[in-house]
Amino acid sequence: MNEKERIAYFYEVVVSENRLDQLPQFVSEDCVQVVGKETVFLGLEGMGKHLTAVRETYPDYTMKLVRQYMDGAYVISEFVMEGTLKGAFAGIQPTGEKLVFTGVNIDKVADGKIVEHGGVVNTFETFLEHGLIGPVSAAGDPTAFPEGTAGGGE
Repeated sequence: MNEKERIAYFYEVVVSENRLDQLPQFVSEDCVQVVGKETVFLGLEGMGKHLTAVRETYPDYTMKLVRQYMDGAYVISEFVMEGTLKGAFAGIQPTGEKLVFTGVNIDKVADGKIVEHGGVVNTFETFLEHGLIGPVSAAGDPTAFPEGTAGGGE
């Protein structure tokens, strides 16, 4: 497999089917995560913890790559993630609803393994569409959030 195929397999099979025992074949022990201008150590263990946390929130989530591009050692993957919200996330309580998110991952690959990972998932759009968050009409206004949403009334 070339780098793009390995990354596609990683997300669509290893991640989607929760095959965490295969992580060492795809993620470097020295893997770092890029968040904006910051680079933090992630490692194999950190990647496993991250994927486990996502699985606790969306137990049935899957990822399907829509497009991929390469730029040198970097593989850029646009994806659609689907999963049922069964765990709390950032103050949003489980609803049992199937949610669909779009996102982009940027992975640097060396010797067939991810050595640098970064990416974003468009949670805002999906949460707003499903009424899980709402607009803020005025700072401190308790009616700014719809009933039952994060920040909303009891």
